Amino acid sequence: MSERAALPPVPFIGLTGAVASGKSEALEALARLGAQTLSTDAVVHELLASEEVAGRIAERWGEEAAPEGEVDRATVGAIVFERPEELRWLEQLLHPRVGERVAAWRAALPSDAPLAVVEVPLLFESGMDAGFDATVVITAADEVRRARARERGTAYSQGRGERQLTQEEKAARANWVIANDGTPAELEARLAELLPRLRDEVAR
Repeated sequence: MSERAALPPVPFIGLTGAVASGKSEALEALARLGAQTLSTDAVVHELLASEEVAGRIAERWGEEAAPEGEVDRATVGAIVFERPEELRWLEQLLHPRVGERVAAWRAALPSDAPLAVVEVPLLFESGMDAGFDATVVITAADEVRRARARERGTAYSQGRGERQLTQEEKAARANWVIANDGTPAELEARLAELLPRLRDEVAR
């Protein structure tokens, strides 16, 4: 058996957090620290740009939802916000495809990668946490999250209705919790401290 084949599986980590907690910033920091990273939000955006998904959406909601083969995210967002049954349909369309993309990405990882981290906004709500070796939640105080959302020009909320767990509930379910109330440099330093602990504990 070669040395490469003898390497243990790459630790597979699920990353999440509440709105404006800094989970995407954490994913970028982990990439700088050497982890292999993937954002399921980015995967969803790619899927929405695909001819297959755009066609299915146009069949379901009309050409205005995907004019000229391009999904109008604002129109789709308005539809699923007002009609929970349509949101379920969209999730049933996207979630299996997201799962396939994540599985393919994981299968293609270099065997000597120190860590593989996937950011999933609804990690626990979707049940995807069961597929990871460990989970990490990024938290931040409400006033910090509110200020960040204001700076980004996005809406701040404690959650997204009944579908999304509160920050406290996410933290209670996670294996690791990282507070992100300070600067990006402070967040990266905390993640740098966590990285070897994640590798060591997952490998046990």
